[in-house]
Amino acid sequence: MSSSNSPAEPPSGGGPPPAADVDRALLSALARDGRASYTELADRVGLSVSAVHQRVRRLEQRGLITGYAATVDAKAVGLPLTAFVSITPIDVAQPDDAPSRLAHLSAIEACHSVAGVESYILKIRVASPDALEALLAAIRAAANVTTRTTVVLSTYYENRPPL
Repeated sequence: MSSSNSPAEPPSGGGPPPAADVDRALLSALARDGRASYTELADRVGLSVSAVHQRVRRLEQRGLITGYAATVDAKAVGLPLTAFVSITPIDVAQPDDAPSRLAHLSAIEACHSVAGVESYILKIRVASPDALEALLAAIRAAANVTTRTTVVLSTYYENRPPL
């Protein structure tokens, strides 16, 4: 017969959730609302405000929370055109330094190294088709690459938290 307090069995009933579950709940809540107060977070995970503050600070120190950022409406700031640009080096013997060669182009929102025919996929935001054309020329010149572009027609969701 086993007791309910056996180390092999999880506590039954109303015991506190395991620490990893609380950390995951905090990460999930902050990923959805980085401006949530410690009081709101404490209510969500069932801990005191000071305990939540300590846990969030530890999550930051461990590198699980890498920063807090505002989400900007690209259309509202005059960048309604989103595209994905796949790039492939013209000369496969050239150094694989496209990300550093393209870092100065602020219209590139993200640069992903990928497996497949292309070397990288860039997510870009620009004001117009003319701006896209100019950016593609700048990408080709700066990184000595060919491009293949997919223009986004609609976005149903984006920047979803991984938790």
